Amino acid sequence: MSYAFDQFIEDCREALRTDPGTPGIQAVTDNMRKLLENKAFVDQHFGPEAEIGVHRLHEDAEMDFVVLAHVNDPARKSPPHDHGESWAVYGQTVGHTDMTCFERVDGGEGAGDAELKVTDTYRLEVGEVGMYDVGEIHAIDYPDGARMLRVTGRDLDRFPRLVFDLAAGRARVIESATVGNDPSRTGAMD
Repeated sequence: MSYAFDQFIEDCREALRTDPGTPGIQAVTDNMRKLLENKAFVDQHFGPEAEIGVHRLHEDAEMDFVVLAHVNDPARKSPPHDHGESWAVYGQTVGHTDMTCFERVDGGEGAGDAELKVTDTYRLEVGEVGMYDVGEIHAIDYPDGARMLRVTGRDLDRFPRLVFDLAAGRARVIESATVGNDPSRTGAMD
């Protein structure tokens, strides 16, 4: 019997209840690998009939994590960014995503002058999972039609994050419209 989505949610909840830090996030990562082996789940949420867009599959009232299906149409390359006070786990379901990891080397925090250096690059292929702990900076690059499952430790629409402009050597705060009052500040980072 395939690892069911309901069991995935319960296992993630228990892992984060036991340890909300890195060990709990690693357990979410391991659970996601098992879920991505469930062909019926992947076909239902990421198959050819899946509607393009970002779909909220679950928001956990107890542990605050959010499960999203990213059903992408056009290719996209994000600038380096973090997830603020949240962690994130990505699982590739269709196509691939190239990930670039960064370290902030200027000694600063928050918005303003910022210097980053690349620490790792790798490609997530179908069935593979990548984990980003709180504060880790990364950028994604995927081709047309790529699709992924993402779990975040909190609803990213509810608090600010940082996005980095490598050419300008600057970091700026991004907020979703639900955080701030200025919709022009909405930052759609993955």
